[in-house]
Amino acid sequence: MKAYRLHGVGDLRLEEVSCPLPKSGEVLLRVKAAGICGSDIPRIYQTGTYHFPTIPGHEFAGVVEEVGENVNAEWKGKRVGIFPLIPCYTCGPCQDEKYEMCRNYGYLGSRQDGGFAEYVAVPVKNLLALPEEVTYEEAAMLEPMAVAVHAMRKAAPADGERIAICGLGTIGLFLLMFLWEAGHRNIYVIGNKEFQRRMADQLGLSAGFFCDSRKQDAETWLAEQTDGKGVNVFFECVGKNETVAQAVRMTVPGGRIMLVGNPASDMTFPKETYWKILRNQLTVFGTWNSSFTNREDDDWHYVLERLKERRIAPTEFITHRLPFEELEKGLAVMREKKEEYGKVMAGN
Repeated sequence: MKAYRLHGVGDLRLEEVSCPLPKSGEVLLRVKAAGICGSDIPRIYQTGTYHFPTIPGHEFAGVVEEVGENVNAEWKGKRVGIFPLIPCYTCGPCQDEKYEMCRNYGYLGSRQDGGFAEYVAVPVKNLLALPEEVTYEEAAMLEPMAVAVHAMRKAAPADGERIAICGLGTIGLFLLMFLWEAGHRNIYVIGNKEFQRRMADQLGLSAGFFCDSRKQDAETWLAEQTDGKGVNVFFECVGKNETVAQAVRMTVPGGRIMLVGNPASDMTFPKETYWKILRNQLTVFGTWNSSFTNREDDDWHYVLERLKERRIAPTEFITHRLPFEELEKGLAVMREKKEEYGKVMAGN
């Protein structure tokens, strides 16, 4: 089969490799669509993976071609989405079915071979069967959508509360999409790209609720929009010291801050920021990944239900559709940032 293998930092090659054989409890998946995550860029070009060579890619979907031992034959031919985190099932969080916090997890695309390939071996426990209404492209976005839903459900904004989203990358846009679908309207969004403004407008956000931080001071803008009060819930989706400090200053006493963005560097709190957390009795949450128990109440089923009922339209965020053989062009677009992009998708 063909696969993109990372042999070292920045050394990604499209190669002919042996097709994996599914082990006991695994299936062989033919990849039909794979999305490029923002985290794939530093993983490929800056930090590397946990071993080399590795096939990257953790946002993908496909069809089951073969099943290994101890897997129900009915899975063969099924269209599926993939939860990329492989739990150990024995640690404390796993015993509580909080698999996203597993202490000894594997991960498709970083700790073991992932979806930038024609085929990949996947544990059957990580499969999510797709209804006919859900496309492969949509299923390849289940992972980032579930991450956004996980953050939203943990912060649990109430009706009428003022909400801010700082950072409109993929997760920030999906957060806005799900908050809007859930009926929230007092949403103040801080972005820095024209594409983000257009997508926010397309979702229904009025122009007055979008701040372009390239042209306006976000803190001054939000104070003006909220009569100096700030917001009840602040989603920080950037991962920088200055935006975390802004979140602390812009959140009302007794409010909640949800840290979503991966850190761009070491994170440090000035004394003034720390004091404000204490004196305003702010609740600061961290979130990572999403809940996947394969029950109706997990984050992935929350997303799947809305896809099936056509209550959300995530494919509107796709700006680049590439054949599998041109996936590196998509990586270059995201790495070099020389052109506008939203979600970049490759298909087999």
